[in-house]
Amino acid sequence: MANELVLIIDDALQTINFVTDYVLKPNNYQVLVARDGQTGLKMAIEQRPDLILLDMSMAKMSGMEVLSVLNEHNLKIPVIVMTFHGSETLAVQAFRMGIKDYLLKPFTVTEMLASIERALAEARLRQERDQLTDRLLKSNHALEKRLKELNTIFGIGKSVTSLLDQKKLLSRLVEAAIYLTDAEEGSLLLVDSGGESLTMAAARGIDERVVRSFRVDINKSLPGSVVLSGDPLILPGSKMTAITNLYSVRSLLYVPLKTRGQVGGVLGVNNRHQSRTFTNHDLRLLSTLADFAAISMENAQLFNEVNNERNKLATVLREITEPVVVINSDDDHVLVANHAFGKQLGLEGGLIENQSITDLIQNPTWTDFISTKLNPGSSHKSELPLADGRTFYATLTAIPKVGRAIIMQDVTHLKDLSQMKSDFVSTIAGDLQAPLNSIKAYAEMLSAHSNLDDKQKLFVERITNGLDQVTRLVDNLLDLNTIEMGADAAVSVVDLSRLVEQAVAQYQARAGQKCQQLIYHQADQPAPVIGNSRRLQQAINNLIDNALKFTPEEGHISALVQVEDKQVVFKLEDDGIGIPPANLPLIFDKFFRTEEASQPEQKGAGLGLAISKAILERYKGYIWAESTPNQGSTFIFVLPLATGNELSLPAVSQEALTA
Repeated sequence: MANELVLIIDDALQTINFVTDYVLKPNNYQVLVARDGQTGLKMAIEQRPDLILLDMSMAKMSGMEVLSVLNEHNLKIPVIVMTFHGSETLAVQAFRMGIKDYLLKPFTVTEMLASIERALAEARLRQERDQLTDRLLKSNHALEKRLKELNTIFGIGKSVTSLLDQKKLLSRLVEAAIYLTDAEEGSLLLVDSGGESLTMAAARGIDERVVRSFRVDINKSLPGSVVLSGDPLILPGSKMTAITNLYSVRSLLYVPLKTRGQVGGVLGVNNRHQSRTFTNHDLRLLSTLADFAAISMENAQLFNEVNNERNKLATVLREITEPVVVINSDDDHVLVANHAFGKQLGLEGGLIENQSITDLIQNPTWTDFISTKLNPGSSHKSELPLADGRTFYATLTAIPKVGRAIIMQDVTHLKDLSQMKSDFVSTIAGDLQAPLNSIKAYAEMLSAHSNLDDKQKLFVERITNGLDQVTRLVDNLLDLNTIEMGADAAVSVVDLSRLVEQAVAQYQARAGQKCQQLIYHQADQPAPVIGNSRRLQQAINNLIDNALKFTPEEGHISALVQVEDKQVVFKLEDDGIGIPPANLPLIFDKFFRTEEASQPEQKGAGLGLAISKAILERYKGYIWAESTPNQGSTFIFVLPLATGNELSLPAVSQEALTA
């Protein structure tokens, strides 16, 4: 090939000129010439030509002697022997010495050129092989280095997600930075709480005194400039550069640590002795480690925040005197419970977490309560009796992505007081009936007297109206007591949608007096429930009556019944005055009356909603209200859907669903 170097060792000038002018130069070979064997051997050792054309008979050193010395020096240079006086013995010796060809003088241009090409072909292949081998070794070395880099970065990535010791992790990051960039020293600087200076949080290879005393002003230092600009910094190794009064470096590389869009520190490597300048590849590697460091710092901050919140929650749960327990969403296993829960339910000394709450508290009422299906963010309230006679009022709340929380309150003494109050009210109400009937009879007698003037008739009318109000109050009290005592009439299967339809029709005239729109959205299927039809009608009437009272003229009230997941749901919506949030938990209490009731027709004894609640709970239902002041209210109650197997008790009559 062109530019290959050929050394001619021959004492015959005619041969040298022939080979040079007619073979080598026309084919772009470079030529070296030696007129004797000794000079040729020296030039071969020093110049290392690609090919040697060697004459056998020369002064000072023969061709065979040159071959012998070349072999002693282990020089693998292709050789073509040229001679006038060849022999078979000489040729064999020459080939044993490693020559590539043997030409007898005189030879033609074609013969010499062909011999040269044959001799150089192997050398060329060997040279290409050596070049390929060299490139392969370099590629393997680069791949090995890249693999080490990737393994190191992968290990750091795993540490970021698994190692909670922040100081240890930052030290590992600095070690990796030194290893990947082949630096002498490394450090990780963090912005202090005041945001004015940088301190050294982790370091490797740096004197401990420098680490302890390191503090630089952000506005007046090299690492501070990285914080302010948010860009990396590379200094070449041409001269020493002072970082602090006690710390100078020759070359350095700084990259910023960015968390949540802010630079919170600097990761750096440097050389104090060698002058090697860091490359862009080093910059990319260090930037990757800086990203890991930033993630680690943010994870540590988030972990501390979560840990603090968890400690607060644990403190709150520990100090709450009411029992609190959180169970899994998928099953009834306990996730967390406070001390009061274990103490109140006699579970002290045993492990509560990860156990089934139905195994801990074997009570059918508890099982039904816990199995209640809730929508996210909704809650269910119920009274839960214990075997020892105590009663707890419990609230079951769905917590998205966590589970279900149960907050309990011992209401045993309140139940006793309520029973005492009910007994007292029942006795008083019963005692009031006889004198009220007597007064009413005398009032009717006075009203029937024809000699009364207009004023007297007005007084008698007011007496009669007052008696009617007191009588209704007494009747309501007796009704409530009857319902709470469970002394109700026989139950049957009742179509709730038919009851609502009848109630809406009954109140249409009253709604028309205030120009109100009372609408019932007809159910597309029967809604069978178990209960006493008269009592259920009473509960629905009380809710509609309440909505009409608190909805202004030309207002809208709509009723809806639908079947959802083995439950019958009743909704009554209005756009009335609404209920203040503070009053929502109290509106179903006996005798509670909201302070916002300003009109005479809005005032009452406060028993209607309490009676409705008692009736619905009697039939395993529950009721609640949702309201926004000045926008309206929604009353919702839910009853179990009748399946036909509930009426297995004797003395219970069934009504047809369409009756």
